[in-house]
Amino acid sequence: MRFSSRQQRGQAFVEYSIINFLLMIALIMGCVVRMIPVPLGAPINVIDLFMQAYQTYYDSFYFVLNSPFP
Repeated sequence: MRFSSRQQRGQAFVEYSIINFLLMIALIMGCVVRMIPVPLGAPINVIDLFMQAYQTYYDSFYFVLNSPFP
């Protein structure tokens, strides 16, 4: 069974569209839905987790710059 190049392009386009759709749904769900459990608290979403990690990084960098040692 031989497919023409037009049918092959159509199939590749459909597969690419489905993969992009699933990735977008996963990104939206990961950013909006609170699903990562944390100890002693409510579940947290991915964006909040990244913001907390950035705040910790920034605080530690600021602490090192303001340390009294030369």
